[in-house]
Amino acid sequence: MPSRLEISPRDHRIGSGTRTLIEYGDFECDDCAAALPILQRVQRVTGDEACFVFRHFPLPSHAHAMAAAEAAEAAAAQGRFWEMHGLLYDRQLALERPDLLRYARELDLDLARFEREIDGHVHLARIREDIESAKSLGVRGTPALFVNGASYRGPITVPLLLEALRSADPSA
Repeated sequence: MPSRLEISPRDHRIGSGTRTLIEYGDFECDDCAAALPILQRVQRVTGDEACFVFRHFPLPSHAHAMAAAEAAEAAAAQGRFWEMHGLLYDRQLALERPDLLRYARELDLDLARFEREIDGHVHLARIREDIESAKSLGVRGTPALFVNGASYRGPITVPLLLEALRSADPSA
């Protein structure tokens, strides 16, 4: 198991700090949706001090999670990953194909391109890379968090995540 998770240009990230928080998430996961406002608050508090990364880990038990991940990647191809990410979590009880197309329209995406990419599973290999990365790290459920490459297993609260980020060795 690697001691550090390297951030790559293909990662969806916010911030550029030396301290990192990587989330492996599933858009149909209730716990991931509950963690989102906490993670957003930590992002606002830390500002440029930290880099936040989202990676896909759609659970097989969630019937719509893979399609939602593909929709997020199709939106990312048009520069709108984080907007789609927010919509998918805000509306995680509505992740059928018509819902995903409606979200693409709301984001003013090129709908024909979005549909082609979804139908052709253009981004499936990228999602599978995230899944394999997660499995290699022992991830079994979501949300799975890593602070500077170390698995974070504590409660997901603003104070505890801030402490973990601030006390982590940024060179780890």
